[in-house]
Amino acid sequence: MILIGTKCQLEQTVTQEITAAAVGSGALPVFGTPFMAAMMENAALTCLQSFLEDGQGSVGTHLDISHDAPTPIGMTVWAEAEITAVSENGKMVDFAVRAWDEKGPIGQGVHTRAIINNERFLNKCTAKLEG
Repeated sequence: MILIGTKCQLEQTVTQEITAAAVGSGALPVFGTPFMAAMMENAALTCLQSFLEDGQGSVGTHLDISHDAPTPIGMTVWAEAEITAVSENGKMVDFAVRAWDEKGPIGQGVHTRAIINNERFLNKCTAKLEG
């Protein structure tokens, strides 16, 4: 049973490789929004993983976030995901996602993940190559 309120937090130091300039989402050497989004999704993935059975996984289906403050290279950032809802059929899980740096909040939003059968999902994906 997936528990509402379960949280997971991840952290990393901002390096040149995870800046807006490096990924092309901007021109400045600041923590890139795509990397903040990925950290938020990774926190949600990690949070949900312990509730899944063998052969199950999860995929992101929706992400609605704001990136509210810049973070320079060298500063530590944190992303947190908290389970806020589970669909009646237990296949869709909603999260509140937030991010901070050493000076305070830098982003927030919501994220949804679908619980999938890994093998069935990969077979469906691979079938696209067959025509």
